[in-house]
Amino acid sequence: MREFVLYSRSGRTDGRFDSLHGAGRLDVVYQCALMALHRSHALRQDVVFRALLNGPPDPPKELIIEGAKLRDAPMDERGWEGLLRGVLSGRPHPGIELRRGSLQALTRERDDVFVLEKGGEDIRTVELGQDPMFVIGDQVGLPKKEEEFILRRGRKVSLGGKEYLAAQCVCIINYVLDLREAQC
Repeated sequence: MREFVLYSRSGRTDGRFDSLHGAGRLDVVYQCALMALHRSHALRQDVVFRALLNGPPDPPKELIIEGAKLRDAPMDERGWEGLLRGVLSGRPHPGIELRRGSLQALTRERDDVFVLEKGGEDIRTVELGQDPMFVIGDQVGLPKKEEEFILRRGRKVSLGGKEYLAAQCVCIINYVLDLREAQC
């Protein structure tokens, strides 16, 4: 099982937004969800995507999307925007859960947590284990306190010397893990 965790400092915690106003960069959330869960003509059954939303009006919230349980998942950003608006407004959707949550609680008992950071170890050379969890910050990055907590047990990994958008990072990690699985 692969897990991706996006820490969103400003992601809105209710459904009162539209794509241009007040969403708090929820676009990053649904772009990452798309990259984490979709392959060509299929959903990834072995992926859990989490977004920790810390924006108004009621933070923190944890959005959990399980590939194995997800049904009727849109293939485009506009569709994901509508889906998330509904879930954040309280409408249930198969494979998606919304609850209170924090990054520290999520990572407290794990020792296979990897924080994406430009200065980390090259992901191609790191042993990732069976069920890795990758933590990615939004456009601002992880709060220092949260990062320090995770790194007591986890490690920093890098995708190379360049910085990428969060959704690109998710896609690259899936590619790296797919290559490793194909070699086994």
